[in-house]
Amino acid sequence: MTDNTLRSVTVERTGTGRFVATNARGGTVAFGSSSDPDAETEFTPVELLLAALAGCSAVDVDVATGRHAEPDRFTIAASGHKISDDLGNRLTDLRVTFSVSFPDGEGAERARAILPRAVKTSHDRLCTVSRTVETGTPVTVTVEEG
Repeated sequence: MTDNTLRSVTVERTGTGRFVATNARGGTVAFGSSSDPDAETEFTPVELLLAALAGCSAVDVDVATGRHAEPDRFTIAASGHKISDDLGNRLTDLRVTFSVSFPDGEGAERARAILPRAVKTSHDRLCTVSRTVETGTPVTVTVEEG
């Protein structure tokens, strides 16, 4: 693998059950445990995964349709059921639902026409997040002494 392919974030603990993820460009997102009353509005890691699923395809679809028309509404809902079974804790029945509308006009007609194909192409080929989840990429976990 090359440096061109590497993506990374660093997660730092900021308090009991509270963390901040920082990307290589300096962007941050706070998250925490849903059981921490001081972090009740912050995202949980599971919600971040759902946001990543929706957000990844949202970017792809917005680029494709946005060339033709600016949407009136562009909302993506992501959901799944958190279960615990003999495979451990995991999400099942993952669903990403697009709700998009465009104003009247020629460009909007083109945007509406390509919307289903853009969603399918994102899901089937372009969205790194959903492709990674669906292919079941192994995760290596290590501990550094320090």
